[in-house]
Amino acid sequence: QVQLVESGGGLVQIGGSLRLSCVASGLSLSFYSIAWFRQAPGREREEVSCITGGDAATKQYAESVKERFTISRDSAKNTVYLQMDILYTEDSAVYYCAAGPGFGTRTCQAFDHWGQGAQVTVSS
Repeated sequence: QVQLVESGGGLVQIGGSLRLSCVASGLSLSFYSIAWFRQAPGREREEVSCITGGDAATKQYAESVKERFTISRDSAKNTVYLQMDILYTEDSAVYYCAAGPGFGTRTCQAFDHWGQGAQVTVSS
């Protein structure tokens, strides 16, 4: 059975950094794309970043986090990371990782599995 578990959330001050981890079990990162989403009160859920499956490992970022966040993958550990730097209060949200098809027209758009979420709070 597929399971995704997020970790690494917490409280950080403006301008600080945090690294989230998404550990996947029951699937291979060779065949799945992994995305990070976030949702905060008063906001719609948004896709923050995504990495496609296999050797291509194409990376995508929302404009709001580009040049501040970095997604990466460690296939040996079945883990996808989201390094978050220069954090703003606007980045505060529950962050979720999600898995979907690694190839095809719906890569990084359709997701079949979701983690439970990790709280990130940026304080001033």
